[in-house]
Amino acid sequence: MKKMKTALLGTTLVGALVVAGGFGTYSWFTSETSASGEIANGTLQINNGQNITEKVIDGVDFAPSQLKYGEWMTIDNSGSQDTHIKATLSQSLDKDINIKKYKVGYIALKYKEKPSEDVMKASKIKLEKLFNGTTNVVDTLQSEGDEVEVAPGVTAVMGVVGEDGVAELKAVSDKEWLLGEGTNKPFWRLKSDHYIDVVFAIKLDESANNDYQGVKYTADLKVQAKQADEGSKYDGE
Repeated sequence: MKKMKTALLGTTLVGALVVAGGFGTYSWFTSETSASGEIANGTLQINNGQNITEKVIDGVDFAPSQLKYGEWMTIDNSGSQDTHIKATLSQSLDKDINIKKYKVGYIALKYKEKPSEDVMKASKIKLEKLFNGTTNVVDTLQSEGDEVEVAPGVTAVMGVVGEDGVAELKAVSDKEWLLGEGTNKPFWRLKSDHYIDVVFAIKLDESANNDYQGVKYTADLKVQAKQADEGSKYDGE
């Protein structure tokens, strides 16, 4: 009898353990979800951060009434953001005489596909017409500096220092002039993978006297880009 009671007690304990252990195997219905995201910043860069190697103006033995061209310079929006371009032309002489005797003009072409050589040559001829005669009479190719299409997919603007009738180079001082921001025109908004080619021409006025013999004229072009969004600023502002 004692052995039987011991066996029954052991069986009961084992059953209790089995029942107690069984409570831990139950589960409840559950569910979950999740989300993630990321944003990559764009880039704002012109000419891959490299300086322009072409010359704003070049030449020797310059004399009154003569016209000299610089080289075509390319401004490349190599970033992913639309940009607004501001270009500042700075001039200097190595002699303290009137710099206004030097007449400066430009033509700029905007495109995605490079224009043909014929278009480039024809553009320089249009620029030459800005310097006609002793009074530098302006050709009325472009009224108030609005851009015009000069070839399929290619638009142009022109400008000349101190003249009306085309997009003027806006004066910062007697020796500094603005393109781009100075004209306040949409031409200077440059989309990604688009280009602006610009070339300058300079003429020494016929009224320049012997004081200008041997004088060296220097021109420097600084190009800045900012986001095209309203309220954005150029570096340093």
